[in-house]
Amino acid sequence: MKKLILSGIVALSALGVSMPAWAQELSFWSWRQEDKAQYEKFIKAFEEKNPGITVKFETFEATNYNTILSTALAGGSGPDVLFARAYGGLENVANAGYLLPLDKSNVPALENFAPAAIAAETMRSTKVTYAVPFASQTMLVIYNKDIFDANGLKEPETWDELVQASETLKGAGIMPFGNGTATAWQNEVMVGGIASTLMGRGFYDDLMAGKADFTDKRYVEALTKLKEITKYFPDGFIGLDYASSQQLFASGMAGMFVGGSYELANFKKQNPDIKMGIFAMPGMKADDEKLVAQYFDGGYAVNVKTPHKEAALKFVNFLASQEFGQMFADELNNISAVPGVSFKDPLLAEVAELNKNSIPYIMLVHFRFGEPSGSVLLQGEIQKLLSDKATPEEVGKNLTTGLAAWYEPFKK
Repeated sequence: MKKLILSGIVALSALGVSMPAWAQELSFWSWRQEDKAQYEKFIKAFEEKNPGITVKFETFEATNYNTILSTALAGGSGPDVLFARAYGGLENVANAGYLLPLDKSNVPALENFAPAAIAAETMRSTKVTYAVPFASQTMLVIYNKDIFDANGLKEPETWDELVQASETLKGAGIMPFGNGTATAWQNEVMVGGIASTLMGRGFYDDLMAGKADFTDKRYVEALTKLKEITKYFPDGFIGLDYASSQQLFASGMAGMFVGGSYELANFKKQNPDIKMGIFAMPGMKADDEKLVAQYFDGGYAVNVKTPHKEAALKFVNFLASQEFGQMFADELNNISAVPGVSFKDPLLAEVAELNKNSIPYIMLVHFRFGEPSGSVLLQGEIQKLLSDKATPEEVGKNLTTGLAAWYEPFKK
């Protein structure tokens, strides 16, 4: 019966007849292949409350998603609802006029989202928002509780305590950190997870105010300490890829892992028995503000050319709801951007608490809006730093010079 109804709808749509929302099928595209089962569960909850609207969820390989999506949208087709990137990634699509503007008039819940979350899905030039933010990610240190307990270790409060803990693990035949940096984007993770506290909030504020650049002593010193701590990374970590480094931690061969909050669910999948703790990288002194680096990881947008605008907006309003946000947190073990969501998982609740003392994940949030991308520059420069092909001072200079090609404050 549903097939007959949908066939009739297609025929009438071809004749230019507008169809009611109760009799429409929406296409919904994503790069999150690993979350397909959970999203199909979310979609079922929506469909049960909205009879007549069905949602077909399609996923694509993450590295090819942007190209596939842009090609489809440029051809006048593409999905009705889509996963949109954040920050510079959003602007590439929104600038082309492919997305429907969203505000409190068509998605009322947006008014309650955190300003930083909304900014991630908003064009800087026009202040127009184009997507409902879906997740927050945090760069921090994850540790194996059983390994720490067995070696009499606690979460370090100072840099020296971190070094001492690393020495203890190394002496016990355990890799202190499981990280490798052969996968380029992991180099940026190292900066967010290790250097945020060391560079400090003052540096970040001065950078945003145009009073500092990456040659600043505070940034250079943070990179110096980052390089120092890699003494406790696996032998040959420069050639160790992301998947292999994950396995070192998940298997219990390494005691710590610098990564994003998204790793918590990944490690549980790899090793259901693992017991984890998290902490923000400490500073040189115990009373230094411990900072994590945070960013918002995409949003849900509507294709401006969708023939099912009413149904698409109804679905996006569901994706902006606290009901959905709670399901997202519970099922995906991730930090929902929806306000008012509680976290049953103690580690997620702890991430949310750490986020109260955070700075943005700098290159992704602020420096992916031009060419060369700040993230691409940083990833390459950190690889050179860790390979002894550049000093921290040279890295800071190269970042500043490279970004000066398009970032006005650095052109002075």
